[in-house]
Amino acid sequence: MTKRRITTIVVAVALLVAGVAAWRLNSGSAKPKFQFDTAKVEKGKIVAKVTATGTLSAIVTVQVGSQVSGRIAALYADFNSPVKKGQLVAKIDPALFQAAVDQAKANYLAAQGNLAKAQAQALDAGRQYKRQKELAARQLNAQADVDTAQANADAANAAVKAAEGTVAQTKAALNSAEVNLAYTNIISPTKGTVISRSVDVGQTVAASFQAPTIFVIAEDLEKMQVDTSVAEADVGRLKAGMPASFTVDAYPSEVFRGVVRQVRNNPQTVQNVVTYDAVIDVSNPELKLKPGMTANVTFVYAEKEDVLKVPNAALRFKPPPPMLAELGRSGGAGGGATGPTGGTGPAQASGGGGRAGGGRGPEAPDRRTVWTYQDEKPAPVRIRTGISDGSWTEVVEGNLAPGEVVITDVLGSGRDLSNLRRGL
Repeated sequence: MTKRRITTIVVAVALLVAGVAAWRLNSGSAKPKFQFDTAKVEKGKIVAKVTATGTLSAIVTVQVGSQVSGRIAALYADFNSPVKKGQLVAKIDPALFQAAVDQAKANYLAAQGNLAKAQAQALDAGRQYKRQKELAARQLNAQADVDTAQANADAANAAVKAAEGTVAQTKAALNSAEVNLAYTNIISPTKGTVISRSVDVGQTVAASFQAPTIFVIAEDLEKMQVDTSVAEADVGRLKAGMPASFTVDAYPSEVFRGVVRQVRNNPQTVQNVVTYDAVIDVSNPELKLKPGMTANVTFVYAEKEDVLKVPNAALRFKPPPPMLAELGRSGGAGGGATGPTGGTGPAQASGGGGRAGGGRGPEAPDRRTVWTYQDEKPAPVRIRTGISDGSWTEVVEGNLAPGEVVITDVLGSGRDLSNLRRGL
């Protein structure tokens, strides 16, 4: 092979490579500068709801304690025991209290004896005083004897009153001792089910400062309630009588239903997060639900069928400055160039309540902008939104139709991607 032929082949290969590179460059430049993630506008059902967590509890829970201190002598109820109102559920050792009653009875009897003695002495003193008065009238004794007899009669009457007071005191002490003895019998104040027991037989309970809790009794486990923590941003959507549904971890595939009884006004603040207690009444005829279970609650506050809806990602989409520049729109706050469908610049395209061009005030929160993608061209569309389920939002007004494509995100092609993500 000659040198000239080799040179010809090398030149031909170089020209071929240059041609392929130029063809690839031209093909690449024909690609659109921006690539979009899109979704379609649909028609369907939207269920607007609020979610929260809560705890199940009995509607009425009674703590049964002891009014007196002592050793637990017997227990007549245990966990899950059904009890009736007035039933004996526990007993404190009554020995010391019985001794106190016996002593109080003895004191009472002694006081009654002292009263009888004082009454007899008063009667005798009265007769002596009467006799001395009669003798004095006939001038048979001195006036001093009359005065002495009168003083003795008055003292005897006072002693009777003191003895009567002592009788009353000892009677009150006896009643107190009998009451304390009766308190050694722990009686259930309501009909229900024991859900907690805090003591064992032989344990000593001390009621010096507060009544120790022995049992916790739930009045009726067939009717329960859920106390939920609803965020302050959502509490305005709830009201009494609203239906609610929830699940519990014990039965993850079963949905339980209830009704909101009240939304309590007392705020609960934990780490600067404010929540409110929405109380839900729940029927529990099969006793599946137990106190203390965690409930994942859903409140449905609005529901619409067959409405036009747009993905929430399309509402959150904000065109980057390079895209606006390519479309001939100003990236500044005062640009606001009008688009083909009446949209304005990035202030409106963001869907927020910022100011658009022309000095307009803040937009209503239900006025948003979405970007459609038709014939490989993005264009803004102004809409008015309705209810949302967190993923889709109802379109109340706006030039959108079912099946129309809207932009949810934008990607740069090739080397433009990194700059686009930085907003350059």
